Amino acid sequence: MAKPVAIVLLALLAAGCGKNSTEQFAALSQEFVNTTLSFSPATATSVGLHEYQSQKLDDLLDDMSAQALERQRRFYEKFRDRLSGLRTDQLTAEDRADLTLLQDQISLALLDLNEVHSPLHAPQLYVETLGNALFSPFVLEYAPKPARLRSIIARLQKVPLFLDQAATNLATAPALWVNVAVDENQGNINLVDKEIRAAVPPDLLDAYARAARPALEAMRKFETFLKNSLAGRKDEDWRLGGDRYARKFRWAVESGVEADTTLQMAEREFDAVRAHMLELALPLHRTYFPSHKDHTDVLGAERETLLIGEVLNKIAERHPTRESFMDDARKDVDEARAFVQEKKLLTLPAHSNLQVIPTPEFMRGIYSVGGFNPAPALEPQLGAFYWVTPISDKMPQADVDSKLREYNFYKLKLLTIHEAMPGHYVQFEFANAIQPASRRVLRSVYGSGSYVEGWAQYAEQMLLEEGFLNHSPEMQLTFEKEQLRVIANAIMDIRLHMIGDSEDYVMGWLTKSFQEHQEAVAKLQRAKLSSCQLPMYFAGSRAWLQARTQYKQAKGAAFNLMEFNDRALKEGAVPLPALGALLK
Repeated sequence: MAKPVAIVLLALLAAGCGKNSTEQFAALSQEFVNTTLSFSPATATSVGLHEYQSQKLDDLLDDMSAQALERQRRFYEKFRDRLSGLRTDQLTAEDRADLTLLQDQISLALLDLNEVHSPLHAPQLYVETLGNALFSPFVLEYAPKPARLRSIIARLQKVPLFLDQAATNLATAPALWVNVAVDENQGNINLVDKEIRAAVPPDLLDAYARAARPALEAMRKFETFLKNSLAGRKDEDWRLGGDRYARKFRWAVESGVEADTTLQMAEREFDAVRAHMLELALPLHRTYFPSHKDHTDVLGAERETLLIGEVLNKIAERHPTRESFMDDARKDVDEARAFVQEKKLLTLPAHSNLQVIPTPEFMRGIYSVGGFNPAPALEPQLGAFYWVTPISDKMPQADVDSKLREYNFYKLKLLTIHEAMPGHYVQFEFANAIQPASRRVLRSVYGSGSYVEGWAQYAEQMLLEEGFLNHSPEMQLTFEKEQLRVIANAIMDIRLHMIGDSEDYVMGWLTKSFQEHQEAVAKLQRAKLSSCQLPMYFAGSRAWLQARTQYKQAKGAAFNLMEFNDRALKEGAVPLPALGALLK
């Protein structure tokens, strides 16, 4: 039952001892962030919250028992009622942006706990949570190495119970999710048995071995459960379904545009981008293939596909090797950083804490090419990681070739701009300076994914507009291909989960966006592993460009690109409909 508004406000006033509305709301927000992080010690460590209510969170694993999940559900319901009693007219614009984040996060959590039931159907949830719990203290230097290893040992001691809870909870699962969990579980085994073990000092080896042995046995037992028990049960549908998807989209994408309208916009823009690609490809095609005479003997979409495809295939011939992929990404970071500094596009971080490392094995199911992991919001001086996924020696050569064509010389640069410089890395470095700390953590942990992904897409376009690679037409066409992929991915996600279209049908959209087969397969898998994440790139990039246009119109001749970027980034990941108001 919701408390009366007066009781809520009196309680806040008593706790705040006469504090103003902003201070009262900040206390409420901090309570939410700290409490929900305590539900997931694995996440808390990665954010920099190491203790809470006399508990050393770094020594704990997430409690996934039915009783704990029920406690979480009650907390979210009660907190929703508390927020409903707030007088929003007494909050600042910043507070109202945070309130939207809190309300949307509560709605998402309750959707999952009450309807989706991920703990009952998503084995990769447990594997990735465990991997994060062990990997974060291994690579984040928030304490001396021996202290962090002791926390890893403490967590290893709890692995058998954690995976026993997983096996107890899991009732059914999509076959793909089981397969991904099996692969990522092997990554956890390697992490414990090889990577961490090799770094343990002599005085902790015995303690580590005693904790690792039953933990590894539990992981292997869990693998057997996945393969022999869970995999044989009724195959759960990975689709979220129309009504649930529409609601999740509203709370997760936070674009102010509903899923069905977003789909209509994406399908209209898909054709427009293909037409622009044809304009860019024609002069290149005449250079590369003069004897083809622009394929004037072919009409309509068929000619468009043929001509653009030939140019993209030619561009893709310039690509990294399997062995150089990681080093090329590192060089691309330095090149992009130098360009941003030269053009004064934004204020770069004063320090350099970005590390380019292989994607952890337990995360390669969803990060098949690369990703970004920011410095902890509460400890921003620590490392931030641009993950680049190595190309496996076991991958068939045809798939290797396909992946390298997709992530060619130009596309790898775009990936690096997106994930690292000045994309996610710079955005999170700005966000990690937000005050107060409660707002910083809220906008870091529960911030708008469309703001985050939208900035990274916008950053790519901005660098090209400013002359990155000397306005290379090959780079511009590669970027337009990526824009088309972003649109196709949004269409695919919405059509798969909300409308229920077949995999073959949505693969047609990916094919029309000129994706290599290996890339298309990976994106289809990503859509089946998640929902509402892929549309964030499309919705977010449109919203960022709109925010810049509005800001430019308001400033007129006084508009300065660096000022806009800095001001917008200093807000952190607010819901994009709120960004324009905050920049006034």
